Amino acid sequence: ALVVIDCLHTNIGRNMKLPSITLVLAFMPSILSPSHAFTSQTLPAKTTASRQSITTKATTNNAPDVSSSSTEQESVATSTFEFPPPLTEVQRLQRAAKFWSSAIPIVLSYSTKDAELRVKEAFTGVALTEAEEELIWNEQHEEGAQKLANIITSLKGFYIKTAQIIAARQDLFPPEYTEALSNFMDNVDPLPVDLIKAVVAKELLIRGEVFEDIFAQFDDEPLGAASVAQVHRAVLTEKYGSKEVAVKVQRPSIESKLMGDIANLKQLAKTFSGALPLDYYTVFAELEKQLADEFNFLAEAVAMDRIYDTMTKDENGLPCESPIVLPRPVSGLVTKRVLVMDYLEGVPLSRAADEMAKRGIKPDSPESQLFGRKLLRSLTDVFGRCILETGFFHADPHPGNIFVLDDGSIGLIDFGQVKQIGGRPRETLAKVMLALDGRESDDNPADLEKIGNLALELGVELADDAPAEGPAAVAMWLFDGSVEQLPGGYEKGELSPNSPVKALKSFPQDLVLVGRSTILIKGIANRLEIPWSLSKEWAPTAKRVLEGNANQSTVVVKDGKANKIRIRDVMKLLKTWGRGKTSRAVTRLPSPMRTKVAAIALRLQKRREAKGAKKQ
Repeated sequence: ALVVIDCLHTNIGRNMKLPSITLVLAFMPSILSPSHAFTSQTLPAKTTASRQSITTKATTNNAPDVSSSSTEQESVATSTFEFPPPLTEVQRLQRAAKFWSSAIPIVLSYSTKDAELRVKEAFTGVALTEAEEELIWNEQHEEGAQKLANIITSLKGFYIKTAQIIAARQDLFPPEYTEALSNFMDNVDPLPVDLIKAVVAKELLIRGEVFEDIFAQFDDEPLGAASVAQVHRAVLTEKYGSKEVAVKVQRPSIESKLMGDIANLKQLAKTFSGALPLDYYTVFAELEKQLADEFNFLAEAVAMDRIYDTMTKDENGLPCESPIVLPRPVSGLVTKRVLVMDYLEGVPLSRAADEMAKRGIKPDSPESQLFGRKLLRSLTDVFGRCILETGFFHADPHPGNIFVLDDGSIGLIDFGQVKQIGGRPRETLAKVMLALDGRESDDNPADLEKIGNLALELGVELADDAPAEGPAAVAMWLFDGSVEQLPGGYEKGELSPNSPVKALKSFPQDLVLVGRSTILIKGIANRLEIPWSLSKEWAPTAKRVLEGNANQSTVVVKDGKANKIRIRDVMKLLKTWGRGKTSRAVTRLPSPMRTKVAAIALRLQKRREAKGAKKQ
């Protein structure tokens, strides 16, 4: 799929081309999500010994009254369902052939249309107006987008992830493509609820239990259906805590599709390595390695708890309020193929615009701008701390996995794809942040040499004819969106023919998923028209990491007595807590009053940003 998109570097419209190298960062890290398959075609009875659990403490909030769900009168534990068998080698090749035979004509249609317009202009001597040309290309986009959506709908599996990233990158792709593929975010061909319940029963029930022993309510309609998993809202029985939960269930026989598609792309990347502008084989190999844990929801539950622990403690190890809401797994109700977790009330970011429109919030209103800044700040803080402090982070932050909660908070779900980067690369990344933040100017030779050497130390490789400033330009492009002009004659636009990503020869595996996170944050900043520098925002964390938290002031036991927690730490915690409470209170105000309060808050925030920029 990526190689086809690489071919789309031909004209896709007036002054618009699809990126090639950029897609390694934008597409690949999000291609994988939690996935597993049953290799058997029927579900045998579950025994007591086969239930697995994780050692985590679940939250104990009482579930609200919900009446819009159904309860089965008969147990589904003994039901037998036929499951699709795993794909054979021949079927895998047929899938690849079907995709290529449908995708390549889409690519070629743009070249054909461009040639047609040129020939027509040469014969008639009449050039199209800008409006006429735009109309023609919009129709071409519409046709191409619909064909691509149809083939992805037919194949599903790995290719749905490609659709999700195209839909998420509204700053890169024509609206016809992002709109046509938007349904793949969280509404992918849901499975029948009876089949879902059969999978849940097989995974969770112990001997003597029926489905209703665990679930007092289980919604028939899924909250979302993705390429490899489906999520339903449910309410646990009193025995299991009586709380409202989300139940994530993996699709049967999806593993063979995903692994087969990756194997095909890996082989293609190896075969055509000399003709491609980047080492795609390395990227696919990294993703293939990531799949091992992603087929295991037990590993996902552990990842949820690990990231939760990172974000709910400050640099001194004291409790703090996380900038985002993170669901917790329910202890005892997690297996390899089913994950029961906290339920987050809200909508995915991919549908946030529609939800705001329903509430009468306009895209350019103070409320919308204030939320955009909050989203930008929250994601920056979360990924900065996770990447630099522990090296363990959520590696699939597309808009379908970022939630806008009803109280105005931001949630993050789907921890099936996480990444652990080693201590040495993490330390080098921290040095890159400090070097970028502390440079005298964007063209100071000493600074460029220092930044470039650190980028090379990370494993970035550029084409042989790339200028000496190339490595530094790549680092600035990734981590500093406030740069107006990149060194070495490069331009910061991702679609520009002079973008530094076009000069990339190889990209380190550890940075593939880091790059995915930075590009998501850059895209949000660009949409908000905020010059956002990740290096500036992450520099304090980077400095603290490199210093080894020498001044750490957690509670330390000395001579049998605990030192007192400093007053300023307590005040900081209270301030953070109060800010969160205030933000949630504002969302409940009547629309006119909420707009006025948001406008005041927005002015104050812009004033602080301007003051901070002057200090820099």
